[in-house]
Amino acid sequence: MPAENDNVGIAGLPYFTPAHLQSPGSAISLSKDTPTIFTPLKIRDVTLRNRILVAPMCQYSTANSGPQIGALTDYHITTLGHYALKGASLVFIEATGVQPNGRISPWCPGLWDDAQIPGVKRVADFIKSQGALAGIQLAHAGRKGSTVPAWISAKLKQKSTRATADVGGWPENVVGPMGGEDETWDGKGSAADGGFYPPRALSTQELKQMVQDWAASAKRAVEAGIDVIEIHAAHGYLLHQFLSPITNRRTDEYGGSFENRSRLLIEIIEAVRAVIPETMPLFLRVSSTEWMEETDLAKELGSWDVESTIKIAKQLPALGVDLLDVSSGANHPQQRIEMFNSADYQTKIASRIRRELKADGKNLLIGAVGLITEALQAKDIVEKAGTAEDAEKSLGEEASAAVKMTDAKGDKEPMADVVLIARQFMREPEWVLRVAHQLGVDVAWPVQFLRVRFPKL
Repeated sequence: MPAENDNVGIAGLPYFTPAHLQSPGSAISLSKDTPTIFTPLKIRDVTLRNRILVAPMCQYSTANSGPQIGALTDYHITTLGHYALKGASLVFIEATGVQPNGRISPWCPGLWDDAQIPGVKRVADFIKSQGALAGIQLAHAGRKGSTVPAWISAKLKQKSTRATADVGGWPENVVGPMGGEDETWDGKGSAADGGFYPPRALSTQELKQMVQDWAASAKRAVEAGIDVIEIHAAHGYLLHQFLSPITNRRTDEYGGSFENRSRLLIEIIEAVRAVIPETMPLFLRVSSTEWMEETDLAKELGSWDVESTIKIAKQLPALGVDLLDVSSGANHPQQRIEMFNSADYQTKIASRIRRELKADGKNLLIGAVGLITEALQAKDIVEKAGTAEDAEKSLGEEASAAVKMTDAKGDKEPMADVVLIARQFMREPEWVLRVAHQLGVDVAWPVQFLRVRFPKL
């Protein structure tokens, strides 16, 4: 008969959750034939059990007012915890505001106040109890702030909708590098059909405070038990707005030259790195290009492009950044690509950046977003997988793409060191386990799910 203590729980939690026999999603045994994507990766003092990460995904599911404003809830444990339970190696908490007006919407999470630490800690504790690492993406939305959740805009048949003060918005405190009606993201200013508020320009003094607020949020993340911090400088949010010569035409120390436009980002990286443990990895997400090169605006002002990203990337190792998370776009409505309808649009860029850094002797890991786009050649899985046979074929394509991107066998250079998956995890939280099965990799499952484990191929 089994002894009562055979079912060991995770120590340090106020509730019981069983310790898994082996961390879910990790290869039962490693050999020279194990695909790189299912091999561990050590970054500073933490180790990923595989190379599949859950990218930050906005959920717009925190309180928009009151004492629980911006605090993570049981909803976040349910969603993010499930990804960890089913084998993802690192699960990121979505874009989290370092200031109240740094949120995308009033319903986005924040970490500008100590009262928000316990919610993050509960989520991080559960993620880690399942053998995964807990990450958080610190962010400031800048001129894209004070909007409503995407599903409300969709119901209203709008791309974006302003969040008014009566629902917790901050119409008078949307900020950016530049101010005025012409600086509104969609170019519509205060027009009734606009989806964004006109920003006001941040002062130099406010930017100095901004740097300190990023550092303070990072310290709170450490206190909450977070393993990895990512700085969000992509997708048209504040740091991207400062990097781009299209959205940053300031004439002070934070605008003009490449060095000046990069100043705020570098000061934030330095401030965050100074307050987190030496053992903690620091990631940076960038839009590698804003896809504006062929526009009249870019021909007049320049734009943030792949060459700009490579230039900043070469500075990152010395600043203490461990991984560059390569995304693209979303800083201007005139961008010349529809990202979700273009095959392998980001993975090839990630590969180029990785090659150039290696040629320059720079030690920086590269993360690629867009695996599913590459795998399905821009066909959405839900649309393509009309039958069980189609779904299995699609999954095989995804698995092959994952191997192609990260494989480092022999003399082969991978396109990236890790892959970050977003939408597909929302469809299939068990995606890691399914991909492993497709690749013939025997990985550990959660102990509670062993009875339904896929049979070995």
